[in-house]
Amino acid sequence: MKYTVITGASSGIGYETALAFAARGKNVILVARRLEKLEELKSTIQGLNPSVDVIVRTSDLSDTEQAYTLYNHLKEHQIETWINNAGLGESAFVADHHLGKVQTMLRLNIEALTILSTLYVRDYADVEGAQLINVSSALGYVIAVGSVAYSASKYYVSAFTEGLAKELELKGAKLKAKVLAPAITETEFLNKSLDTEAFDFKANMSNYHTAKEMAGFMVNLYDNDEVVGMVDHNYAFNRRDPIYPILSEF
Repeated sequence: MKYTVITGASSGIGYETALAFAARGKNVILVARRLEKLEELKSTIQGLNPSVDVIVRTSDLSDTEQAYTLYNHLKEHQIETWINNAGLGESAFVADHHLGKVQTMLRLNIEALTILSTLYVRDYADVEGAQLINVSSALGYVIAVGSVAYSASKYYVSAFTEGLAKELELKGAKLKAKVLAPAITETEFLNKSLDTEAFDFKANMSNYHTAKEMAGFMVNLYDNDEVVGMVDHNYAFNRRDPIYPILSEF
C-alpha cells in the first residue's frame, strides 16, 4: 500500500489536503500534535471513503528529535508523497519578538522540514511517482515588515526546495520536489501568529483563500510538472518554474 504523509494535518490547509487526497482514494498518514483532532479527521475520511487506509501519528515537530523519530516510525510504509505542511508564524517587529516563540518557529519551519525532506529524498529519490511538497508562503518571496523572521524562514523553505528540485533534476532522479506558496488563508495559523483567539478574516482582510481552496491548489501542483505553485498579489494561483537564480555548476 502507498501512502501520502501530511504534517500539520489537524487543521487548516493540512486538514483539507488530507480530505482532498483521500477523496482520490489515496491512503493517508496524518501527523500533528493534537491526537483528538487527528482522530476526528480520520473518522471523517473513513466516513466519506471507507476504502482509504488512515494512519494517525502524533508528533511535535518543533522538537528536532521527534522529526527523526517520526520518519523512522514510518519507514515500514511505502510513502508515495510527503507533504511538509506544518508551520508556525510570528507577527511582530524584530525588537518585539518573543524569542522563545521564534526559536520554536525556526525549529519547525526550517529544521524539521529539512530533516524530513532529506530523509525522504535519501529513500525515495529513485522511486517513480514520488513527490515531496513543501509548504512555504507568498512571504517566502517578498519580505513582510512586521513578520521578518517568519518571512525569512519561508525564504529558506522556498530556496531549499527550489534548489533541491534542481539537484534532483541534475541527478536524473525520479522524485519531484515542489513548493506551494500560499498567501493569507483562513486557518488557525493567523490566530497563533497574532496570539489571538478568533481573528475575523471577513472584517480585516479584503482578500484571502479558504483552506479548502488552498488544498485545491495543492492538488493542482501535485498533478502538474512545475516546481512552484504560488498565490500572487492578486490572489490568483499560478504554477511556474523555479524563481530563485540557481548556480548548477559543481
